Amino acid sequence: MKAAALQMVSTPRVGDNLAAAASLIAQAAAQGCELVVLPEFFCLMGRQDSDKLAAREEPGRGPIQSFLAAAAREHRIWLVGGTLPLRASDDVRVRNTSFAFSPQGECVARYDKIHLFWFDDGGERRDEPRSIEPGSEPVAFTLRARDGRDWRIGMSVCYDLRFPELYRRLQADVLLVPSAFTHVTGQAHWEALLRARAIENLAYVLAPAQGGTHENGRRTWGHTLAVDPWGQVIACRQEDGEGLVVADLDAERLTGWRRQLPALEHRVL
Repeated sequence: MKAAALQMVSTPRVGDNLAAAASLIAQAAAQGCELVVLPEFFCLMGRQDSDKLAAREEPGRGPIQSFLAAAAREHRIWLVGGTLPLRASDDVRVRNTSFAFSPQGECVARYDKIHLFWFDDGGERRDEPRSIEPGSEPVAFTLRARDGRDWRIGMSVCYDLRFPELYRRLQADVLLVPSAFTHVTGQAHWEALLRARAIENLAYVLAPAQGGTHENGRRTWGHTLAVDPWGQVIACRQEDGEGLVVADLDAERLTGWRRQLPALEHRVL
């Protein structure tokens, strides 16, 4: 199965971001990709955290969700919409939500980001709990590829990457990590963490990312990449700016690695 992880430099304007995403999705579909994954907050990187409130949607309706459903249906692909702001239980926060859509445009999974990022190095400060309400449940879904093979797809978002117990719970063949890593933490830890999650779980990892300097002044790390279950980076975008990374996910090789090293069957704790 061919899959694509998309890299963006999203703006404070939802319409512009959806147009950019549509172009990248079309490019991935034209290359024969069956699974396409957008980065975290692909639809909006606001000038301030509270900008998410104006763009928040209700579950099952709203222009961003409609866009994702239509794009999946138009291109006959499985499309995972990075994340978008969804209404929370109060009026000052949102859920940071990832939706997966089938080639028929049906929503097949919803994951609300569980682990919320807090960081302060004296120069840059991020405090997601102020504006985001956390989710609580791991989510995976079954993707039936065009060849009839079923893949278990595990969903996660950005900061979740630092919590390996989540990925153990997912028991997935492919782990998705749509992200907007800061430049500082990305430079230090991005690739190492992604490779570790692939190795630990003998799973493919697809990590679409925000990558560049945004209009709000924030700089994201980018380096959208794909890792195989042996921990090897099979594709990576080195440059800032929008683009896509395409990778072939080989089910027979996945089965072979898990047979050669059945570490998942050797767990004790």
